[in-house]
Amino acid sequence: MRLGTILHDGKARVVSPLDDDTLLDLERAAELAGGASETFRTMQSLIEAGDDGLERAGDLLARADRSAMIPAREVTFLPPLMPVQYRDCLVFEEHLFNCLKAFGQDDPQLPAVWYEQPIYYKGNRMSFIGHGADVIWPSYAEFLDVELELAIVLGKKGKDIAPERAADHIFGYTILNDVSARDAQMREMPGQLGPAKGKDFDTGNILGPWILTADEVAHPVAFDMQLRVNGERWGGGNSSSMQHDFGAILAHISASETLYPGEVIGSGTVGTGCGLELGKRLAPGDVFELEIEKIGLLRNRIVKPE
Repeated sequence: MRLGTILHDGKARVVSPLDDDTLLDLERAAELAGGASETFRTMQSLIEAGDDGLERAGDLLARADRSAMIPAREVTFLPPLMPVQYRDCLVFEEHLFNCLKAFGQDDPQLPAVWYEQPIYYKGNRMSFIGHGADVIWPSYAEFLDVELELAIVLGKKGKDIAPERAADHIFGYTILNDVSARDAQMREMPGQLGPAKGKDFDTGNILGPWILTADEVAHPVAFDMQLRVNGERWGGGNSSSMQHDFGAILAHISASETLYPGEVIGSGTVGTGCGLELGKRLAPGDVFELEIEKIGLLRNRIVKPE
């Protein structure tokens, strides 16, 4: 099942696509079916409803009421959810090697800790936008880039999560675009703290358009991932090349720390999933498409204010 959040008639609604052109408003469908609709008021409430919520959503899809259907052309996509917490990892070796070379290291050597444990940072959970929204070029940057990432949405509270139990805590998978101001990032990273303004600016994080529920895929996941800019393929790869899978990631992050439903954790950029690796950079007006099989296509444009 794929789930998203859209704006229609001035209201945010949790929906599931019936096909490319039609969405089912789950809250409205529940009302028409005569059942409690609160579960489908927000994506967070659906996540917190657990397996019962997903089972009810599946039933509503199976007997979709036409009165709860919305034409896709009439909606504005929002992020599937605003994360309770947002963390982003760095677990694709090819991406890291390519970036270090772009930063001027002829023979980059990764630190031993990178192989020993997942590396991550906490990002700005308030800056997310959805599919189709414009990214606003930050005033302090000249070098803007996209990052093609897979992300998980947590569905269950947990602490000290064993790697083999990690899949039980994943609600679903979505596409993450961690838009980056590379020049700001290059300035601040030698300070050995961050990233900060290289990543933190309004509209700089993008999720969606859908969350693919975890019951649809096997763990660990192996999704083909593609990045296109203005219709031209820039790069991509497969999530199976993660040095640390999401089981290892959740085990590490949850060590002596409670994780909560609605948290989002990114994989980091897949190899060749950004312009820096390829000697390319964005220009004002560029349209970028991030596609991950089974999840969908996340499309946005970057706009530079006059």
